[in-house]
Amino acid sequence: MNYGGADGGWGPMGMGFGAGLVMAPIMLLLVLWSLYWKYRALWHAAKNDEKWWFIGLLVINTLGILEILYLYFFSKKALKHNERNVPMIPPQS
Repeated sequence: MNYGGADGGWGPMGMGFGAGLVMAPIMLLLVLWSLYWKYRALWHAAKNDEKWWFIGLLVINTLGILEILYLYFFSKKALKHNERNVPMIPPQS
């Protein structure tokens, strides 16, 4: 018996509904990972007045790879592993 038409009811590529349940959390994690690193790299590039790095990081999406390389190797003041994020509010005098 063929309940789903010519493709057997599994949709394109032979995947059923369960594949979407597995892929959705993975995609969510990848998006959150990418947004976190993009935010940190863009903040650092803007703070160091590195216009071309800012534009490149904004346009190119590499799941955080380019952003991590920028933060730890290519920026004027490379972050150290024990350094905290740049504070959002400048210190008061």
